[in-house]
Order: sequence, then structure tokens, then C-alpha cells
Amino acid sequence: MQQFPNMPDFGMHPNIGMQSSQNRMMQPNQPNLGTQQRIMTQPPDLMTSKDMLYTKDMLAWNLLGMKKAHFLAQQCQDQEIRQALEEAGMMHQRHYQQLLNHLQMHQNQSTMQ
Repeated sequence: MQQFPNMPDFGMHPNIGMQSSQNRMMQPNQPNLGTQQRIMTQPPDLMTSKDMLYTKDMLAWNLLGMKKAHFLAQQCQDQEIRQALEEAGMMHQRHYQQLLNHLQMHQNQSTMQ
């Protein structure tokens, strides 16, 4: 290992970090035999409070993206770029609406129980 003159020696073995990453790359991924992974085709029926907070964040991000894209499209002179920005804004609007519908569905289900 090359020693650098102004760097302190922390007493670490020079290959420790490299060995573990090299071993991980050389060994094939072995599935955990004790558990099976399920592929979700739709969101779960139960939303945790953490899920709810993250979903609200996603709503805010998509709303902001929609507003920014619309604002920039209005400022743009190039029609091609303006169209691309409008499409990006519509995409954010669709995502916002999908998230809102999902939240409303969960709210309706929780009031019925």
C-alpha cells in the first residue's frame, strides 16, 4: 500500500473494504431460501403513517413540478421546447391525480370500517 506523507495511519488493513466488495461481486446472488419475494401488482390496502407522509411529499413534488413546467413553458419562445415542457407538466398533473385518487380511496375505506 502506498503511504501518503501527510495522511495519518488509522491502523486499518489496506484491503478490508476491497475484499468484501470483491467477494460480493464474485459470488453469485443467492436467494434467501427462508423467504419468498412477492411481486405487488397493486398498492397494498393498508397505508402506514410513514407511507402517508411519503405520499404527501410526492403530491407536493408533483404539484411543484407541474407548476414549474407550466411557468417555464409560458416563458419559452421555442415551440418544440414549449411543447416538451407542457407534456412534462401534464405528466406531473397525471401523477398528482393518481396519488390523490389513491389517498382518497384509502380515506373512504378507513371511514367505512
